[in-house]
Amino acid sequence: MTPITLIPIKTRLITPNDDIFQVIVEELNNSKLKLQDGDVLVLAQSALSSSQGRLVDLNSIIPSKKALALAKKYEMDQRFVQVILDHSDRVIGGMKRVLLCEIDDVLIANAGIDLSNAPPNHAILFPEYSAINEIRMKLETHFGVWIGLIISDSKTQPLRRGVVGMALATSGFEPVEDERGKSDLFGRKLEFTFRAIADDLATAAQLLMGEANESIPLVLIRGVPITRAEKARFDPRMPYDKCLYMNALKESIDNSRK
Repeated sequence: MTPITLIPIKTRLITPNDDIFQVIVEELNNSKLKLQDGDVLVLAQSALSSSQGRLVDLNSIIPSKKALALAKKYEMDQRFVQVILDHSDRVIGGMKRVLLCEIDDVLIANAGIDLSNAPPNHAILFPEYSAINEIRMKLETHFGVWIGLIISDSKTQPLRRGVVGMALATSGFEPVEDERGKSDLFGRKLEFTFRAIADDLATAAQLLMGEANESIPLVLIRGVPITRAEKARFDPRMPYDKCLYMNALKESIDNSRK
């Protein structure tokens, strides 16, 4: 088996109107790295968001009655809560200083909106993912190779302390591998198993990116046996009716009301 290598790539501070493609090429050159066929680049969503100018000035925000009520209940900045309401599909609930939200069919704390890695009195929003294919294809053309690209973020997990990585968007490879029909060690056929390849890679990259001032928004992963694909066969996102957690929670809530 080919060894898997993860290479952290420090970058300069990325600001609005920076061309993220040029930043990536510049930093790869500074690190004396050239992309190879099958490489995977993991790019932190905060870096892409910053380059896209996805910043909100909290001083410009006027909280609504709903924002005021939620801010009081969960001890949060009223302006920050309003930004969360403005950019989430719905707020499911919360606890002290954090709201659990749904955005783009993903459950994530505070709708993925962050106060860290943003200028003072600003919040940074999720990026526009539509750029991912263009970025990947420009890198492939520049280096004359084929690669996979992941936009990553950190997330919490039910009943687990700490954060892991999550692939918000992918391009160029299959993010989910279907294991159904394969045999286990005792010859039994797997019936339900899918492997979250992109999420696994995002988590591996997260170990190097960190959560503070590491200035490592880019990780090169080499040696992973990914499957090349212009259009993914499976979407990593899962409908509510197929999700164990959402079904179990709904059943528990429904039973408690009887």
